[in-house]
Amino acid sequence: MPNVELHPVIAAVTERIRKRSAPLRAAYLERMRAARHAGTVRSRLSCTNLAHAFAAFDADDKQVLRQARWPSIAIVSAYNDMLSAHQPLQHFPEIIKQAARKAGAVAQFAGGVPAMCDGVTQGEAGMELSLFSRDVIAMSTAVALSHNTFDAVLCLGVCDKIVPGLLMGALHFGHLPVIFVPAGPMTSGISNDAKAKTRQLYAEGKVGRDELLESEAQSYHGPGTCTFYGTANSNQMLMEIMGLHLPGSAFINPYTPLRDALTAAAAERIAGLTALGTDYRPLCDIVDERAIVNGIIGLHATGGSTNHTIHMVAIARAAGILINWDDFADLSAVIPLMAKVYPNGKADVNHFHAAGGVGYLIANLLEHGLLHGDVQTVTGHGLAHYAREPYLENGALQWRAAPAASLDATVLRPADDAFSADGGLRLLTGNLGRSVIKVSAVKPEHRIVEAPAIVFDSQEAVQAAFKRGELKRDFVAVVRFQGPRANGMPELHKLTPPLGILQDEGFKVALVTDGRMSGASGKVPAAIHVTPECLAGGPLARVRDGDIIRLDADAGELFVRVDEAQWQAREPATADVSGNDHGSGRELFFNARAHAAGAEQGAQIYAPYELGALPSPVTA
Repeated sequence: MPNVELHPVIAAVTERIRKRSAPLRAAYLERMRAARHAGTVRSRLSCTNLAHAFAAFDADDKQVLRQARWPSIAIVSAYNDMLSAHQPLQHFPEIIKQAARKAGAVAQFAGGVPAMCDGVTQGEAGMELSLFSRDVIAMSTAVALSHNTFDAVLCLGVCDKIVPGLLMGALHFGHLPVIFVPAGPMTSGISNDAKAKTRQLYAEGKVGRDELLESEAQSYHGPGTCTFYGTANSNQMLMEIMGLHLPGSAFINPYTPLRDALTAAAAERIAGLTALGTDYRPLCDIVDERAIVNGIIGLHATGGSTNHTIHMVAIARAAGILINWDDFADLSAVIPLMAKVYPNGKADVNHFHAAGGVGYLIANLLEHGLLHGDVQTVTGHGLAHYAREPYLENGALQWRAAPAASLDATVLRPADDAFSADGGLRLLTGNLGRSVIKVSAVKPEHRIVEAPAIVFDSQEAVQAAFKRGELKRDFVAVVRFQGPRANGMPELHKLTPPLGILQDEGFKVALVTDGRMSGASGKVPAAIHVTPECLAGGPLARVRDGDIIRLDADAGELFVRVDEAQWQAREPATADVSGNDHGSGRELFFNARAHAAGAEQGAQIYAPYELGALPSPVTA
């Protein structure tokens, strides 16, 4: 692939991130250098420590681990068989162990991390643990690796908070090589349009629970990731465009020969990346400022999950890199929207993959100077190596060039003939704070809403008002006290059907909230992650019923039309959030709520040692 000059805005954003991060990044890399050792780490353990580490192994592997000549690969997995996306991970460790032995390594299951499903907990109390589970996963990853006996890591995870948590935890062991091993999406079920239609009919009371459940069961019907392009599948695109997967791994269906071959190949590859070999590639060198920028670009080009405006900040911080929403906004202005995958279109990720998938996307972005190609990756080559797709030839894993042209222009288009000239995520600013909006699924005629506010303190209150018929008018639903400190920042995805119905009936409606709307954010304009949150004194707490709010996704504006003197004189509203303290384990997360940072600071529940108390949003 010929060298193409990098777009000047991408170069400028990357450089300002590098300058902003320089002291913290240098300190991080110095810690990683200090953690490196020649040879195997376990050779420095005492005999008692080492004996514990291999006590349960069979004689052959035990002998290898005693001699400390072969690398030991840690498997950190999010397996459970309640999550469809993670159920296939059950048989991965045995594939990995066999492949590792063939490659001259030993693989050990180092530890499991929790994995909850937002699809199960939507609208339930357990959803208030979801965002915090990411940091629990990061800490669980650290526990798994804390035994200090491993030379490399394979991270097995797929869904919303799990991949970011695994990566955040692994970055604190960034002196080790790390490869992410996905499970792949389930096969396609009923169409996304049919699923969404049934949900709306149920919200209107036109079909019953039996019909709704049957529709959902036909959509979420087997092992693998849910096939819409939400946070889970955005995670898989991210790991690929950041060079942490093997090329083409993201969207191969589970329980197929190709999926198993890629899992085995990941074990073989990681065995060759340790400090014991000649191609040492630690994670800290791969996840740098360029990789972070590439990840943001991938989100814009595909209309990826809004959750990553939080997760990418936290991931970058774990690597000593400081990013903010201005970086997202400036990149969005020059990155075209190249994909239409539900909820941004009718297709699912299987259709996206068949149309050319991540390989085509990367090749085309590189061709137009819209990605850093000169990055390190787990392949040992630059990002151009990811413009390929895997296949089997006589049972052997091979790679070939991704399609040179999209195989379905309704799903995937080149950068110079994109669905939109700019990205799917935008920053909104104004006197209500800073927020983000996903516009890739919002029709242009719905992107500007100016209407009276109706203030709610819970999503249940919105749903109740809808059922009472009180919302048949133009309005902006202000759903407040939904931030990390108030209740863990649950997704408010159940508001999509009622607001969508009202929009379809011709009313101008929008949502403004300090909560989240998930990677499934749809056709209703939603200003989300409003920061600072209401419980931290954010201006959204000053809004009253009837205030005129303007949400302009085209201009990037979010403000309330209230006289400035009157606005400043208003006392922020308060809310009793004690109901969020108990039930579904929420009482165990008291300290998480008390110490959570704001959305633009990554909503972390612990202050990274290099950042102290996590002050207000970083500026360029």
